[in-house]
Amino acid sequence: MALGIGCRSGLSLAQIEAAVQAALGAWALAQVKVVATLDAKAAEPALLAFCAAHALPLRAWSREQVAVIEADADALLSAPSAATQARFGVAGVCEPCARLAADGGPLVRAKLALDGVTVALAAFSDATPITDIAARAST
Repeated sequence: MALGIGCRSGLSLAQIEAAVQAALGAWALAQVKVVATLDAKAAEPALLAFCAAHALPLRAWSREQVAVIEADADALLSAPSAATQARFGVAGVCEPCARLAADGGPLVRAKLALDGVTVALAAFSDATPITDIAARAST
């Protein structure tokens, strides 16, 4: 699975860990193969520490790439975030980034918001990778 994470600036590793564990529920962290976020969040120390602690790669997506997946009305499960739209120009971070990292696979866990962290999970798909489509959008 791909784990999409959005977060406020300056959060702690413990806050990221708690939100991820809550979102995973019965799923094991070992099932997660990649963490994904918006490029504007890719340097957050707690997010980098989470990835390092669990030996998970971090994929960062541009606003343009996120906009491509958001254009599909059925792509996301949660309502758009007004704050994220105002700050970054996209409707969300965790859900679209999880889907992008899972090559367009479906969301298996909608956005969970906990203590300044949002988390979503997407399953990898055998379909045509949406990352190819998103890459074309950024060129």
